[in-house]
Amino acid sequence: MKIVHIITRLVIGGAQENTLITCREQKKDGHEVTLITGDDRRGEGTLIETAKAWGIEVINVPQLVRQIRPCKELKGFFALKSVLRDLDPDIIHTHSAKAGILGRAAGAAIRRKTDNGRHRPLIVHGVHGLPFHEYQPAIINWIYILLERHYAKKTDAYVCVADTMAEKSLARGIGSKDMYTTAYSAMEVEEFLQPPQPETIAQFREKYNIPQDAKVIVKIARLADLKGHEYVIQSARELAEKHPDCIWLFVGSGLLEAKLRDMIDAANLTDRFRFTGLLEPSMIPLVIHSSDILVHCSLREGLARVLPQSLLCATPAVSFDIDGAKEVINENTGFLLPPRDIPALVDACDKLLSDEDLRKQLGKNGQDLVREMFTPRRMAQTVEAVYRSII
Repeated sequence: MKIVHIITRLVIGGAQENTLITCREQKKDGHEVTLITGDDRRGEGTLIETAKAWGIEVINVPQLVRQIRPCKELKGFFALKSVLRDLDPDIIHTHSAKAGILGRAAGAAIRRKTDNGRHRPLIVHGVHGLPFHEYQPAIINWIYILLERHYAKKTDAYVCVADTMAEKSLARGIGSKDMYTTAYSAMEVEEFLQPPQPETIAQFREKYNIPQDAKVIVKIARLADLKGHEYVIQSARELAEKHPDCIWLFVGSGLLEAKLRDMIDAANLTDRFRFTGLLEPSMIPLVIHSSDILVHCSLREGLARVLPQSLLCATPAVSFDIDGAKEVINENTGFLLPPRDIPALVDACDKLLSDEDLRKQLGKNGQDLVREMFTPRRMAQTVEAVYRSII
């Protein structure tokens, strides 16, 4: 098949890594694959070189940007329409809210010759997260829901990273149940299953001034709104005195770094926190294996990739109970907590810091649960089955 993927940005992020792995696996299966993306990086790294290394054809459409800019939306639509007309794909697979709207609109506006006349390409939308959520104004949610309902009529199938994405979409009247399939977001499973050499972990800890005998609580996320770093800092105020050997590690970059550092300084915890800045995806297995507990206090996700990544490393995870988190985190693999519940967060981390056997047991259970769920082959086969079903 001739397949075109469209995503707004090719920065370092979960949806982008998922999309690139999908493209790579489809090329392995003999399909002709093209990836269309915008050029809006904003200091969040880029996966362009990874795409090139994997032999994926990337077409840049600069009019495709993440921010809502009315003056560019029409230009973006016509630019996408022109590129799609030239590519003449069998399948258009869009990813993320902005590319999902413009990509589906442009795809629905072109026609290709078939044995049965002229028809639009088949359109699949990938749901990595939902554009409507409780932390933005109701009017914005209402607009997104209306747009999603409208473009559901131009969508042949949805591929979701978690069952919860389908449930929430259907609850808002977007599409029908038979249109949704869950394909868990693939990652390089073997890289997480295989622990690094002890000396490699020691070097990583030394680089970030982490004592070799310290217990490390790691959070991996952009330093941005709704990612929940402030809740980790609040919990550290209570945990730091009881656990003097604990270090907190923030992995990622973003606009809130200065604000978070100020919060840490105000809590007199500067010597207990470390910041790595933005790291390449290939570094994440080492980061998790060098840590003892992963915390994820985001208030909005599809299914955060760091949760199964942590479990693949046999590292227990503590997460707020949002969106798809419950599909991998439970009482057997970690702690699933009510959002914003600082006492529960303190209690969960305290139990894990105090009990090495509990950490090992939860980590092993988690690894057994997810080792087959997130393989590239499994995701590619699920997506392929979706394509075949609509053809």
